[in-house]
Amino acid sequence: MSYLSVHDLEFKGKRVFIRVDFNVPLQKNDKGDMEITSDKRIKASLPTIQYALEHGAGVVLASHLGRPKGKPNPEMSLRPVAQRLQELLGRPVRFSPDFSGPAPGEVVLLENLRFHAEEEKNDPEFARKLAALCDVYVNDAFGSAHRAHASTEGMVRFVPQAAAGLLMEQELKYLGMATRNPARPCVAILGGAKVSDKIEVIENLGKIVDRLLIGGAMAYTFLKAQGQPTGKSLVEDDKVELAKKLLGALGDKLVLPVDHVVVAEIAAGAANEVVETIPADRIGVDIGPKTIEHYRHVIAAAKTVIWNGPMGIFEKPPFDAGTVALAKAVAASGATSVVGGGDSEKAIKAAGVAGKITHVSTGGGASLEFLAGLELPGVVALER
Repeated sequence: MSYLSVHDLEFKGKRVFIRVDFNVPLQKNDKGDMEITSDKRIKASLPTIQYALEHGAGVVLASHLGRPKGKPNPEMSLRPVAQRLQELLGRPVRFSPDFSGPAPGEVVLLENLRFHAEEEKNDPEFARKLAALCDVYVNDAFGSAHRAHASTEGMVRFVPQAAAGLLMEQELKYLGMATRNPARPCVAILGGAKVSDKIEVIENLGKIVDRLLIGGAMAYTFLKAQGQPTGKSLVEDDKVELAKKLLGALGDKLVLPVDHVVVAEIAAGAANEVVETIPADRIGVDIGPKTIEHYRHVIAAAKTVIWNGPMGIFEKPPFDAGTVALAKAVAASGATSVVGGGDSEKAIKAAGVAGKITHVSTGGGASLEFLAGLELPGVVALER
């Protein structure tokens, strides 16, 4: 891909605008103040911020947080983020509700961009106002790269230079490697509830991978398309015909579960059994042991693994067993592994194998669109 990296730019004495992803989870504490419950996204942006500061830049940081619908909302202010960032950087961070830029060597964090309706509308005047704050633009927010907003796409038209940050570069490197020139065999594991959420992903990965392992509730829509009984499992009836077409187009490449963990009702710790044919009064909640063994065998031979989505109702143990087993299989395979989606990431942590995964994507929606072969406006803007 043809975009500049921060390594290609001269930062000394420049004002650098870094679009970061500080969309962190917040909750009210006992005093009624908002506090951060996970600073993972702030930490992920540190290498790029530190690189710019070490090379003599003044840095202005900008992000969205939540969905304030174009109006100020104190519960979605980035003020607590400024405090945490100051602790992590070990230097002052000025919080700027009025969109003022940085002095040399200074770090400034702007207030939530989505307090302004013009951000999501990609308003050219708002984009121009943001661009006026800097000499150099850096996008390090892969999680927002699929949005054509003023800070991710619009302002790039009005800045002298634009580049990808270190986190963005890492994302594009591994997702690009997995989808454009993967070491083979290349195996994709797709889970989650709905076929409709991943139609383009299935179609695009079907052209790239050698095997496509399906789990989660989306498997039941495919099984119904094959004429198999699915009981009371979650099925998208309006997508059964589409599932038939995908089965026809992909043939043996698309692999479905051969056994299932089923329950009478969905509840944590509910009585369950393993079946190969789902009874009429039962709900499928996870892949069964034969499927785990078969998928494990396919994964063990892989050189590249792409994974998005859980194999069962992961948030209700013991129906996380299939997902955790596959996380361990991916880690043990030694393959280049690229994982996206919050549940898959949780599974990797639950299985204790996070350190053995090559790349865990920070962008759920953006990584899905990338895997679907769609252009990401924030990346296209850098290439342009």
